[in-house]
Order: sequence, then structure tokens, then C-alpha cells
Amino acid sequence: MYLIKTPGFIQSLFPNFIWRVPGNEKRLFLTFDDGPIPEVTPWVIRELDKFGAKATFFCVGQNIDKHTDVFKRVLDAGHSVGNHTYNHLSGWTTDKIPYFHNIRKCAHLVNSDLFRPPYGKMRPSQAQFLQRHYKIIMWDVLSADFDRDIDGNQCFNNVIRNVRPGSIVVFHDSLKAMKNLKYALPRILAELTEQGYSFESLTPNCCIELQPKLEGQLV
Repeated sequence: MYLIKTPGFIQSLFPNFIWRVPGNEKRLFLTFDDGPIPEVTPWVIRELDKFGAKATFFCVGQNIDKHTDVFKRVLDAGHSVGNHTYNHLSGWTTDKIPYFHNIRKCAHLVNSDLFRPPYGKMRPSQAQFLQRHYKIIMWDVLSADFDRDIDGNQCFNNVIRNVRPGSIVVFHDSLKAMKNLKYALPRILAELTEQGYSFESLTPNCCIELQPKLEGQLV
């Protein structure tokens, strides 16, 4: 089970996470999880480029090591990147120290202060520690492109019907999501451009003013 629109009460339970970017400007923040992979990521870059759109790619470290050239294409195209662990680990099923080590391994590759937990799942103790070192980026709209029981048109509607200024939207540049993504993404970009939206990358400074990092290093 998953929620397309993250309810406000859930967001309020975790006020130190970034769920959307405050403000009334018609700008959106598209994010792509689980890449980079050669079958999908370069296509995403080309589609974004057609609309002058920038996005944020939350990368799995293992995929960066396998496809360094594709990762470089993301950076060369002017997009931002974030940490999605090295092996796409769920915090709920991973002990604290191995989880931190896995994130740290990915951090050496992405060189980013942005972190998104796979599946959006972390234990409170993990979150408490990680938010001292990273901006934890969640979302307020989920495209559900990964769901093979829905089609691309449903993904399109999931996004179009729920975005608002400042929304952070989740897609996946993965093989699992490829069919739905290839249908929905071009149509979403076209429709929302027509509605006057722009598409920007997430950076620490574009979200909210960062709190100073606490002293100490990841284990």
C-alpha cells in the first residue's frame, strides 16, 4: 500500500524532513530514484532537456559504480544528485551501523548533502542521526510509476491531479518503472509546462535554509 499524496498530518510528524519547497511560485521539483541505469536514465535526461527542465536524481551507489558514464551524463546535464544508499537498503530491515556505513559508501560517490531513504523507510534513531548530516528529502506526490498493476495514464493522473507549487514529485529511472515512466513523463512535462510550471533541481539552499551541521562524522 502507498499514498499518492502525502497527507499533511504525516508531514507534520516529521517536521525536519523536506516534503515540499515552501512558496507560491509555480515551480516543481521532479526527482528520480534508483538509477543511474543506461536503459532509462539517458532517456530521462533527453526528455527533461526538451523542456529546459532540471531534476534531482537520488542515486544508488552500486549503480553509480556500474554505470559511471551514465552518472556523469546526469551531472553534465546540470541536474543535482542525492544519496539513495549504496545497495537500496530499507532502514526498517537494516541495523543502524550497517545502514550508516552503506549510506556513507554512497556519499563518497555522490558528494551530496541530500538523502532519500529507499521506500521512505527509516527507524527514528536512524533519522535522528542522519538529519545531523543530511537534508532528508521526502515527497508530497508519488507518481507510482513502479506499480505494474497500473498503467502510464494513471501515473500521469497521479501527478497532474495532485501537484501544487513547490511539490516534490517521485519518479524512478529503473527498469521496473520504465514502461509507465516512458508514457507518463513526456505528457506530464508538456501539460505542466502549459500550466506555467517550471522544473528545478533540489539543492540545500533551494529548499529551506539549512541548519548548521553538527560536529561529528558518520560512523
